[in-house]
Amino acid sequence: MTDSTPRPSEPERPAGVLLLTGFEPFDGDTLNPSRDLAFALEGRRVGGWQVHALELPCRFDRAPAVLDAALARLAPSAVLAIGQAGGRAELSFERVAINLVDARIADNGGLRPAEAPVVAGAPAAYFARWPVKAMAAAARAAGVPAAVSYSAGTFVCNQVFFHLMHRLAGPAAALRGGFLHVPWLPAQAARVAGRPSLDQATMQRGLLAALGAAAGLKPEEDPGDGAGRLD
Repeated sequence: MTDSTPRPSEPERPAGVLLLTGFEPFDGDTLNPSRDLAFALEGRRVGGWQVHALELPCRFDRAPAVLDAALARLAPSAVLAIGQAGGRAELSFERVAINLVDARIADNGGLRPAEAPVVAGAPAAYFARWPVKAMAAAARAAGVPAAVSYSAGTFVCNQVFFHLMHRLAGPAAALRGGFLHVPWLPAQAARVAGRPSLDQATMQRGLLAALGAAAGLKPEEDPGDGAGRLD
């Protein structure tokens, strides 16, 4: 005889945390699409992750510490830092973080370090721990311009990227970590003739597609199709 006694439903297993970080506006601007993009996904479940968004200060002396505090508080299983790259025309999934700070402009605290390491004594570079080729391909399949990038610059974006990867190179080596550069918003590009831009909805569509593709892959399972550059 079948037991028809109602059984309590099994509780849903908690999703791993995906930490998305974006920067505050800098260089006198009032907008930063990286912050808007991160917070647009705050609280959502994407690719099995629960998204938490964080604003980072655009300051060499503070950004790493703010990131470290969030890593300790949230214990994320994946981290994707996002930054603005005015002048770029596509989502740029960064592959390489370099151990160099060389600021062309001052940060929001007035600092402008030059020819300095991000972490003294650390390796010259780290690779991102995201399947960046698959992510860029997924964004393009969703109708959003995207590519793998091999330079995250030498400003606070690269500092945060390298600092993150240095942190993940130790006991947390199994965690995913990486960086995404996004173009200006149309309102920003309108101030300078001939500069490309993407609206937030388009960026968001590309990022969601990229994260969905990445969820089923380990970083080392990135497809081997050529996504390099000749320049």
